Amino acid sequence: MAVKPMSIQKEYEKHPDITPEDIKNLREWLNNQPHLPGDLISDVDLLIAYHCCEKSMEVSKQVIDLHYTLKSLIFSDRLFDKKVEFSLDIALFYQIPVFTTRGYRAIYLRLLDFSPKNFFLEEVVKSFVLIYDLWQYEEGTWPGFVVIIDLDGVVLGHLSRLDLMMLKKLLYFVQECMLIKLKEVNFINAPSFMDKLMLMLKPFLNKPLLEIIRIHSVGSEKIYETIPKKYFPIESGGEFKDMNTIKEELCQRLKANQDYFIRENKRKVNESLRPGGKAVAVESLFGIQGSFKKLDID
Repeated sequence: MAVKPMSIQKEYEKHPDITPEDIKNLREWLNNQPHLPGDLISDVDLLIAYHCCEKSMEVSKQVIDLHYTLKSLIFSDRLFDKKVEFSLDIALFYQIPVFTTRGYRAIYLRLLDFSPKNFFLEEVVKSFVLIYDLWQYEEGTWPGFVVIIDLDGVVLGHLSRLDLMMLKKLLYFVQECMLIKLKEVNFINAPSFMDKLMLMLKPFLNKPLLEIIRIHSVGSEKIYETIPKKYFPIESGGEFKDMNTIKEELCQRLKANQDYFIRENKRKVNESLRPGGKAVAVESLFGIQGSFKKLDID
């Protein structure tokens, strides 16, 4: 079933401290950014960015520009295709149906196929972005977001399959301009080589993200203080649904919203129209913290 987008009226009700005048000001700025797909960016999109940026007008402008710039550069083909469908057989993306004990949205991720040779980080990341975008399109702003990554089935061979450049791009996007208030990243069922995984990740992590990473050893039940155990998949000790049912329902959800993904795929930056004539390239963005200043925002 095709999802219905969150309305701007409901967002104003959720956030009485955000006014139509605030969004009007962002819209006026956006109208003067010919390189951005302004006609495809809704008022809800602007409000989500403003909310994530703690209602800072200037930071919101920088984040909006960087958000669509990076999506155009590293997630350029945002369509539900055979590669995405294949990745749904490799990894489980479970949108947990209840809020955390602190009122945040949460997603649970884990391998379905334990064979390293079938693991392609780029396709898994692309699938995650599609799923997240559709979810946010439907529900709008959240007070916070929690990621739970179950490492059950992960072996050293998976580490050798990690595309470090793709990992760097993903973490850069998450830290700099993903329209989200990320509150926790939980690694559960951490394997004996968790230290090696963290050594790979740390060069790409800033201090705020490092501070919200939680590592849970095999057998730990602390994660259930965040999400009650019964809402986890049956195979993970929960009572909700089995993994295959979760996977099939997600696949049907994505297929039913192809029109949304076609529209979403058109929301790309035209670098030839960027004010000042300075096109942004991938090489000019990655590897520098605080990179909002890399974009010339008027």
